Amino acid sequence: MAMEIKASLLLLIFLSSAIVSFSLYEDQVGLMDWHQRYIGKVKHAVFHTQKAGRKRVIVSTEENVVASLDLRHGEIFWRYVLGTKDAIDGVDIALGKYVITLSSQGSMLRAWNLPDGQMVWKTSLHSAQSSKSLLSVPINLKVDKDYPILAFGGGYLHAVSAIDGEILWKKDFTAEGFEVQRVLQPHESSIIYVLGFLHSSKAVVYQIDPRTGEVVAQKSMVVPGGFSGVILSVSSDKVVVLDSTRSILVTINFLDGDISFHKTPVSDLVEDSGNAEILSPRLSNMLAVKVNKRTIFVRVGGEGKLEVVDSLSDETAISDSLPVADDQVAFASVHHEGSKIHLMVKLVDDLDTVLLRESIEMDQHRGRVDKVFINNYIKTDRSNGFRALIMMEDHSLLLLQQGAIVWSREERLASVTDVTTAELPVEKDGVSVAKVEHTLVDWLKGHMLKLKGSLLLASPEDVAAIQEMRMKSSGRSTLTRDHNGFRKLFIALTRAGKLFALYTGDGRIVWSMLLNSPSKSEACERPSGISLSLIITPWTRILLFLCGSDSSAPGVLSFVDVYTGKEISSSDIGHSVVRVMPLPFTDSTEQRLHLIADTEGHVHLYPKTSEALRIFQRDFQNVYWYTVEGDDGIIRGHGMKSSCAGETADEYCFTTKELWTVVFPSESEKIISTLIRKPNEVVHTQAKVNTDQDLLYKYVSRNLLFVATVSPKGAGDIGSVTPEESALVVYLIDTITGRILHRLSHQGCQGPVHAYEVTVVEIYDQSRAENKNVWKLVLGKHNLTAPISSYSRPEMFTKSQSYFFAQSVKTIAVTSTAKGITSKQLLIGTIGDQILALDKRFVNPSQAEKEEGIIPLTDSLPIIPQSYITHSLKVEGLRGIVTAPAKLESTTHVFAYGVDLFYKRLAPSKTYDSLTDDFSYALLLITIVALVAAIYITWVVSKKKELTMMRANQKPKPNAPPRPLFSCGFFRRCTQSVLSPTSPHQQPRRKPATTSSSSSSSTSTSQSFTQWRFPHHVDQTPSTTPPPPAPARPPPLPVATTLQETYQIAELHLASVSESDKLLALQLLERVVVPDPPSDPTCPPGLMRGLVSCLRGNRIVTAKYVTKILLALCLAEGNRRVAVEAGAARAVVETAAGLENSAVERALAALELMCTTAEGAAEVRAHAMTVPAMVAVMARLAGRGREYAISILAVVYGRGGAFSGEEITVAPAEEVARAVALALEGECTARGRRKGAHLLKTLEEYGRLDLSQNGT
Repeated sequence: MAMEIKASLLLLIFLSSAIVSFSLYEDQVGLMDWHQRYIGKVKHAVFHTQKAGRKRVIVSTEENVVASLDLRHGEIFWRYVLGTKDAIDGVDIALGKYVITLSSQGSMLRAWNLPDGQMVWKTSLHSAQSSKSLLSVPINLKVDKDYPILAFGGGYLHAVSAIDGEILWKKDFTAEGFEVQRVLQPHESSIIYVLGFLHSSKAVVYQIDPRTGEVVAQKSMVVPGGFSGVILSVSSDKVVVLDSTRSILVTINFLDGDISFHKTPVSDLVEDSGNAEILSPRLSNMLAVKVNKRTIFVRVGGEGKLEVVDSLSDETAISDSLPVADDQVAFASVHHEGSKIHLMVKLVDDLDTVLLRESIEMDQHRGRVDKVFINNYIKTDRSNGFRALIMMEDHSLLLLQQGAIVWSREERLASVTDVTTAELPVEKDGVSVAKVEHTLVDWLKGHMLKLKGSLLLASPEDVAAIQEMRMKSSGRSTLTRDHNGFRKLFIALTRAGKLFALYTGDGRIVWSMLLNSPSKSEACERPSGISLSLIITPWTRILLFLCGSDSSAPGVLSFVDVYTGKEISSSDIGHSVVRVMPLPFTDSTEQRLHLIADTEGHVHLYPKTSEALRIFQRDFQNVYWYTVEGDDGIIRGHGMKSSCAGETADEYCFTTKELWTVVFPSESEKIISTLIRKPNEVVHTQAKVNTDQDLLYKYVSRNLLFVATVSPKGAGDIGSVTPEESALVVYLIDTITGRILHRLSHQGCQGPVHAYEVTVVEIYDQSRAENKNVWKLVLGKHNLTAPISSYSRPEMFTKSQSYFFAQSVKTIAVTSTAKGITSKQLLIGTIGDQILALDKRFVNPSQAEKEEGIIPLTDSLPIIPQSYITHSLKVEGLRGIVTAPAKLESTTHVFAYGVDLFYKRLAPSKTYDSLTDDFSYALLLITIVALVAAIYITWVVSKKKELTMMRANQKPKPNAPPRPLFSCGFFRRCTQSVLSPTSPHQQPRRKPATTSSSSSSSTSTSQSFTQWRFPHHVDQTPSTTPPPPAPARPPPLPVATTLQETYQIAELHLASVSESDKLLALQLLERVVVPDPPSDPTCPPGLMRGLVSCLRGNRIVTAKYVTKILLALCLAEGNRRVAVEAGAARAVVETAAGLENSAVERALAALELMCTTAEGAAEVRAHAMTVPAMVAVMARLAGRGREYAISILAVVYGRGGAFSGEEITVAPAEEVARAVALALEGECTARGRRKGAHLLKTLEEYGRLDLSQNGT
């Protein structure tokens, strides 16, 4: 039976551990987050397609990324993201194994290992001025054992070793004001030709020795009319450039060191020509010129004469020329027309010879072709094949080969400028949200796999199947709205003017659309703003206000269906867009009203409907806004005045009036940041109680403007000024009245500044790398009884605190939830392009007040590695963080964008209101069934064991031993009676004392316990057969011959540090003292202190022994005083609440005996916890335990107690009376009822309470 019980317990432990092990998330990576890597818009591309090694293309982008892409699949082999101000100027391959990049305007040259992207060397080049940078990697140039790389930048020409990055020589051109345009090396020549302009009117050619850097020869020639634009080399000895009027092409020939030029008017080449533009592709003996929205190909003759050989559309992209044979050079031209892309490869010398002509189907929303790079390869039939790398207008990257798109990359997402959220459509009737498990077999199979994974029995194939099943069951593939709000769309607008809808489930692109309206408008070249407007039916729309790079350019209004991505309508609004202001009004279709401010000081109402106009005119005089003139340091407040007047004005145009102006001193302050409270911000609790129990209210006005200014010198880059030269000032301004509500300054800071919320403002100062501070302000104190008005001056109460932060901060956001109940976290984008989630309690300015529940104040903010929500990932080039609430209060959506994209579903206070998505209900069901089965098995086993014991007890027992002492069950290990002749410590039988009304508490208490010492009569009939001797169990400690020796042995073991020694001592005392409580000798004080120490240890095992021994010792009157002096009375009072029922009954019985002494009664009365402990125990126990508690209360409130005139701190008598009356109504002994009635009568006699009125 015992084995069956053990097996059941092991099964329970195993199932509980299985549930815990199921919470591991090793195979759940990517279920609630995703990360996408990009490189950005490609500027340069160099193919590396040698037979040895992988075929790849090296690219550099506008996002300052250098990367290696696989030509087969488009995957990133490696990449490296440079700093925001480390723009890449050129890229090339040296020695067939190094990638060379020139950046930072020619001041930084790096070499990367081609296979893995590890940096081989880095060289800083001297730079004295800002100038154009050039990178040249000569193929056949060798100096001794070195292969020099030529780099120009900052007025210096450097020759750097390609092997170790050592600077071989440098040439200074700064004194002459010479601007290098081209660095050329003619074929079979050991001289380097450096071409450039001097004061934009003189052409200069330097001949430089590549070994020493010395100038061998110098030629110059003044060209009338000057130069404009870039210089384009068409051969090893000819370049072409436009003059200053951009109407004449100048051909410069520098053959054999002599300079000559030839001018050709563009009008001689093209009729009705305007300004011309030389395109960047380098063609052999030919150049491409853009004139009158056409691209013409101009061939350069031997003497510099030009002739037009072909003409194409201006939307055609042209590649650099590429040698395809020993004497043939080809180039590619690509243009996008409708839903097809046309690719042609022609010979430069013979444009009629077309080597390749392909038409490929492609999405029309990609726009026109922006750039093209070609590469050739040898086919199996020994003919030339071509592949083309194409960069589209929307920044998408494609590889075309053999008439198909081999792969494409959505690099447009590397330039996200603005993000908002939108809901998915509601689930249609009859359509399941997630059809994952279709049949019962699939359901059982899935849950069996989950069970195997929970029990760590799954094979690698099972783990993969579980991962796939979880991906499906998580709803990541379902594009419908869910009740928790986990499935949403992030609407992202890119710098290319393309709109994307990203699904939060897996990051897929639901739809994308290139905004054709701004791309077709000459005045509005690039979108710059996005605003979301929701309409319930028939669809949800996105309202876009788009404008060009110039603020005076007219804007474009576009409506897009958020479900399908189709542009419903678009129109030119006819005025500029300075600011878009959403109004707190909606029309009957629930479309929000907007005001658009233009550069002329007018505002325009949208939508332009009569209903919107009627709604707006009702609150015409209550509309206010502000404008910030950052360069002038002025903030102005405006209000509505009247309708516009004029021929071009309509009824939706209104004039404004200036209400207030705040001017910052330009010599000491410059505006660097402004922020207003988010319109959708939720504040759950507006009240706060401080340490003085004073109630404060957060100042949650939506008209509060946060302004940060710095000294003009501190407006530059970090570290550009010393801390003494810069100061940061923060203002809080009411935008209705222009009143400055608060001002705070901080010396030694220069920004940048990031702020969030209005009620709680965070300022991140990065003056130096070792001094990064965080400020926090909390605004409050509001009178609820006063009328609320925007014109009233609120009584402001501010708190502030400064912190150090170990890392520089790029951006910051704060989590937001549906109701604002969940604790908020600061999402800090660090300089390492990771996101740190910091609990907002760490930046609570009330930390200095040491309020309850607040994290103690520290001088620096902690950086906990586990708090990085990006884990080991990086969001390269991090620019912004967007948060959006889910419908589930505990959860928020976090979206970070930069060169990479990152999304995570975050629960700042854990998911306290939901189960996890992959919670196994099957495992829960199996666990419940197993528990029920184990309970049933245990019940059956227990019944069988009980039946066996009953049958065994029914057998006759000869020479049955007498019933042990204390038949109440306190002493379970009693084996002999007190009057047994075999007892080693036999005591004479005591007569029961008679009771009277004047008897003392000592007499009645002794009677209560001595009545248990009378032996029960047993059958004294002699037995014919002597009982077999019981086998003696060897005791843990030897029992001494005398009781005094036993006391000494036990005292020594109780003083030991070992818990096992203490337990052995308690077992020894139990065997000796409990069966026959001794009256002599008196217990030693050291032994009693040891027992009290064990009792205070509050351990269940030791408490059981200690209470038995203490009660047995206190039966002797001599030991009661020793127990009181050792602190036993105090120990019982203080530990009674933590003891189990049987132990607390014995402890209270001993305490009642100790109260028979004057010292014990005084000790109990003086203890402040006596009455609360006894009341709690009295309500918890029944029977004798309740009787003992009432007796101790009688000692406290009896004669010599609370009613004797002595000032004793006790609980109110009324409360004690109610507790005693309630206890008497339950199960209680007869003696307890008598004592309780006597206590109530005592309280009533002294006039301390009226029991009739209290209902007792």
